[in-house]
Amino acid sequence: IGTKQRLNESQEQKDERTKKLSEAIKTIIECIGEDPKRQGLLRTPDRYAQALLFFSKGYEESIEQLINGAIFEEDHDEMVIVKNIDVFSLCEHHL
Repeated sequence: IGTKQRLNESQEQKDERTKKLSEAIKTIIECIGEDPKRQGLLRTPDRYAQALLFFSKGYEESIEQLINGAIFEEDHDEMVIVKNIDVFSLCEHHL
């Protein structure tokens, strides 16, 4: 349910999700004994929220669009290596 909901969100809904996430991060900062209003932490909740949404953006992507028809048959049996592709993984138990 959450994935489909996130996939079909309007910009307003995305902004609200980010704001809600940022507020949750402020709560975490307070719960560990820090002051989220301290100069060094002022933008941390927003940065953290943006980072978490970036690392979980795969929920909004389509494998068909990413591959873009790049699957094809070749008449060789050697390994093909592609370098410099960024890969990120965020398992739910690491949240």
